[in-house]
Amino acid sequence: TGNLGWALAPAFLVGITALADWRAAYHAAAVLYAVVLGILFWQRDWLQTRVVERHEDAPAGADLAFLRLPVVWWCFAFFFLSTVTLAVVQSFAPSILKAVHGVSVEAATLTLSAYMLCTAAGTLTGGFVAAWGQHRRWSSDRVVALAMTGGAVLLLVCATGWLGASGTMAVLSITGFAIGVGGPSRDMMIKQATPKGATGRVYGTVYSGLDTGFAVSPLFFGLLMDRGWYGATLGIAALVLLLSVYAAIGVGRRSGR
Repeated sequence: TGNLGWALAPAFLVGITALADWRAAYHAAAVLYAVVLGILFWQRDWLQTRVVERHEDAPAGADLAFLRLPVVWWCFAFFFLSTVTLAVVQSFAPSILKAVHGVSVEAATLTLSAYMLCTAAGTLTGGFVAAWGQHRRWSSDRVVALAMTGGAVLLLVCATGWLGASGTMAVLSITGFAIGVGGPSRDMMIKQATPKGATGRVYGTVYSGLDTGFAVSPLFFGLLMDRGWYGATLGIAALVLLLSVYAAIGVGRRSGR
């Protein structure tokens, strides 16, 4: 359902901007955020947390001992690299489509929404794929690697521009499905790599790679966009996604699977 939010966000903001202005769109987003926060507060009794007691005889620095585990940083690298590619698609895909293929702003924005909707569909499908893989003793990192490789290949096809406007928009949307398929197996991969009793700390560290990827990606790829290297922007993003495949395999080799 999180991917549905990503998918609807461009249509929500662009739609309100078209009817009013960008300030009204941002105010509407803030109101929506406040509504969600209010619902969470209203239903807070359903939010359960499990507190792990800290022993008094625990050595100093024990809470950060998990940072010495290489698998944690392999997980961080996977999230960082895969998110760099997602940030390129989210931030620059509409501009690339408009510059290279001359599509309208509305069509480019709808393509981004289609990408996120396909990601949501891929995530739903990925749940069944993960279960199917477990029955056949497929490791989670293997499923993730195959899904990300498929997404990288499709993104490389988009970078060539060979398919024209309609073809590129269609393939870009399907790229979201391929990446989404790996979502559930990705979470299982992280869970299997997490030491017992350190779930919250490990997840917090690993998922910070997502925010880091979103923050760093525009700094580098924005330079490529400024120079008009639109194909290179998508092409390098695809190569970065392939690097995340290597990171996923590294996680699998260093965890219990």
